[in-house]
Amino acid sequence: MTDHDAREPELRDWSRQLTQALQILDLQVDRNLLLDLAEESSVVSPSAGPISTFVVGYAAGLAAATGEKNATAAVESAAAVARQVLAEPTATGWADTAQ
Repeated sequence: MTDHDAREPELRDWSRQLTQALQILDLQVDRNLLLDLAEESSVVSPSAGPISTFVVGYAAGLAAATGEKNATAAVESAAAVARQVLAEPTATGWADTAQ
């Protein structure tokens, strides 16, 4: 059992409470994706995890707001770019795609 699994009920409840408070009622939070990304980002700095997940969420929100992607696809796409930058620090992500 991973730490993610042990804390799943707490995180599920927290995610639900926060999305309701922010009135994002149709969002299904992929907690494992975000927790894994935060953990992977910590190789940059211990503080890189929260920053990475915030930026991914912001980028996903922009993409979803324009109707370009649904919320789930937008989060997955933004997280994939973050992982690409982690794997290849010189990667430009979406910079060359006019997004």
